[in-house]
Amino acid sequence: MIKLNLEIITPSKIAFKSEVKSVTLPGVKGAFQVLKDHAMLISLLDIGIIKIVTLENNELYFACGGGSAEVLDNKLLVLVESLESQDEIEVDRAQKACERAKERLKAALSNKEIDLDRANVALTRALNRLKLITNKF
Repeated sequence: MIKLNLEIITPSKIAFKSEVKSVTLPGVKGAFQVLKDHAMLISLLDIGIIKIVTLENNELYFACGGGSAEVLDNKLLVLVESLESQDEIEVDRAQKACERAKERLKAALSNKEIDLDRANVALTRALNRLKLITNKF
């Protein structure tokens, strides 16, 4: 059977650990897929969607807050700032976070004390969560 050992770790826990068929990750230069016998690789990850295909051909999707990935000898280690499944995301909370980030971005145009980069990242994360729960990825 074609399999790859996957481990996804957040700062607070081991979020996912299993043998899988494939993983698609949001690389900073674009999404990429890892399969069995993939070449050695170290990559930075962007905010985006992680897709996992299990040995039973189930597809699992997660919102990723950016991080890094390492592939070596059919082992994929993914270190992420955050990882959320569709079930873990609250629609109202994600929508409110999106609106707050948009307001901060508008305010940043006239107020130099507001961190524009931080507001952009907050908006990107909120939009990523909404994209995952609406299946628009």
